[in-house]
Amino acid sequence: ANALDEVAVGKIFLAKGRPSDNPLIVHLADRRKIEEVAQNITEMEQILIDEFMPGPFTIILERKPIVPDIVTAGLDTVAVRIPENIIAKGIITFSGCPIAAPSANISGKPSGTAVEDIFEDFKDKVDCFIDTGRIKDALESTVVRVIDGVPTILRPGKITEEQIKEAVGCVNKQ
Repeated sequence: ANALDEVAVGKIFLAKGRPSDNPLIVHLADRRKIEEVAQNITEMEQILIDEFMPGPFTIILERKPIVPDIVTAGLDTVAVRIPENIIAKGIITFSGCPIAAPSANISGKPSGTAVEDIFEDFKDKVDCFIDTGRIKDALESTVVRVIDGVPTILRPGKITEEQIKEAVGCVNKQ
């Protein structure tokens, strides 16, 4: 959904049965778009962005007021990701807006890795499906927030603790 459209984003929560206190990730087409939804990016955050985006990496940044509360669960931060997938990047680019997009699953269930895995759960809840083929490596994106100048892994994923430490010299896990 358009991440700046509260009504559209609300439909994500309804379709997934997702609790409203669970923020969504805002997907962007490229790094130049980050400043449309986030502000006051620190030097450490910028290094992480440059090193791991695009890719399976989500960074928590200070949000701009343009991002609705429904996307961030009322927090003063926004989760930002730039996917590598050419189809996802094309959709985001073509839409002309930041896209709020969670994993393709009903909340509490495992994420699907192919359209066949999710069709039954969502056939009456979404307008269309985009089949990009089976996902080979279904590991989630690594979610990181810089706290007191140190990257902190909030959700482990494909980008490892070792990779982050190699890039910036330090890392914490929560």
